[in-house]
Amino acid sequence: MSHAPTRAEHDMLGEISVPAHAYYGAHTARALINFPITRETLADRPHLVAALAVVKQAAATANAEAGALDRTRAEAIATACAEIRNGRLHDQFVVDLIQGGAGTSTNMNANEVIANRALELLGHDRGDHSALHPLDHVNLGQSTNDVYPTAVKLALDSHLAELLATLAGLREAFSAKAVEFADILKMGRTQLQDAVPMTLGQEFGAFAATLGEDEQRLAEVRLLLHELNLGGTAIGTGLNARPGYRELAVAHLRELTGIPTLVSAPDLIEATQDVGVFVQLSGVLKRVAVKLSKICNDLRLLSSGPQAGFGEITLPARQAGSSIMPGKVNPVIPEVVNQVAFEIVGNDVTITLAAEGGQLQLNAFEPIIARALTAGLDHLTAAIGVLTEHCVRGITARREHLAGLVATSAGLVTALSPALGYETASTIALEAHRTGRPPLELVRERQLLTNEQLGALTTPQALTGGPLS
Repeated sequence: MSHAPTRAEHDMLGEISVPAHAYYGAHTARALINFPITRETLADRPHLVAALAVVKQAAATANAEAGALDRTRAEAIATACAEIRNGRLHDQFVVDLIQGGAGTSTNMNANEVIANRALELLGHDRGDHSALHPLDHVNLGQSTNDVYPTAVKLALDSHLAELLATLAGLREAFSAKAVEFADILKMGRTQLQDAVPMTLGQEFGAFAATLGEDEQRLAEVRLLLHELNLGGTAIGTGLNARPGYRELAVAHLRELTGIPTLVSAPDLIEATQDVGVFVQLSGVLKRVAVKLSKICNDLRLLSSGPQAGFGEITLPARQAGSSIMPGKVNPVIPEVVNQVAFEIVGNDVTITLAAEGGQLQLNAFEPIIARALTAGLDHLTAAIGVLTEHCVRGITARREHLAGLVATSAGLVTALSPALGYETASTIALEAHRTGRPPLELVRERQLLTNEQLGALTTPQALTGGPLS
């Protein structure tokens, strides 16, 4: 039986075998044994891998300028980091997303991969750490406790940029439908009962407006991610970092990421233990998910039937809806968005508990926070894109059916109430409901209003918020 070639590496616990081809080293190898939890690895989060690399690149350059690291090693480290940011070696980021140690295994995985690639660039073999060491050089002036949260924040910023772009696309799709449906009268409903008339365009315009509000809230919380504790090292005191390193590292991060609002936290001890920004981001994501799920509930209701339900709109048919009922088509796209929303709400509970569980100068549970937030952002972005392309843009209105519902609804009487008086209007509404006769027909029959008065009170403009005269 043949065995894949290995090389021996060592750490504080002793020697361990590492695959000869691997760019990771001893600590990562131990993490693979210790944390076979989700089978989701750092490689499944390319934004986080790139963020780790950009933090290490900024740190190496800052250390060189602060006189802590020689230029040759710093340039090799920076080049390796740039390669990783461009997509190289992501498959070497193999540790599980959920891990003990507050993200130490993530940081060490990055240190080892970068160090071994930098060694190659310098003409040395992987594992020859006498020439360039993952801790003494790649991790110089750093700690997991400032590198990991900084990288997570940068990764989340990239995720948010994608979510905001996708959310804007959905908002624009709803706005386009609002224009398309602007002249279609329908009955609005409160508590699932007929209320007063509106236009289908107003209904879809409200969907667009509520998404616009969420875009603003996401943009606000995104700015909060830009306050960093990089340079605080272990607990925020900056132990083992050269004077000036912190300012240089953050400045280089601004330059490398193109994010001009990155700043150093005013109190690094507080910033190292605080995960409030993650709680706030989770809360905003929950808000987006809940509102989006409500919209999808509305779309499912409005399209229900199509004969025995509301049947006011038609969603694009995406697939057969049943293995037993021929011709059945289900609202599968809104349904999948609902399920992603449920996941986001569940993630918020996880993040809340993880944030509360922190003790003293560090929160050890940032890995589960990072996994929950990045997964939620990934899934929500994908779900919104699917909803936009495969559902909203193809929605059509059942105009004749909507017109018939308005004509026969007792809710139409509300528009006549100022002229008839509440008591008389109630009598007409109850009779219309009991007999199924159109309320305007009853008003004419009793000669309560002239045709001219009825016409003025029931124009689309008057019924949907325009002037009554």
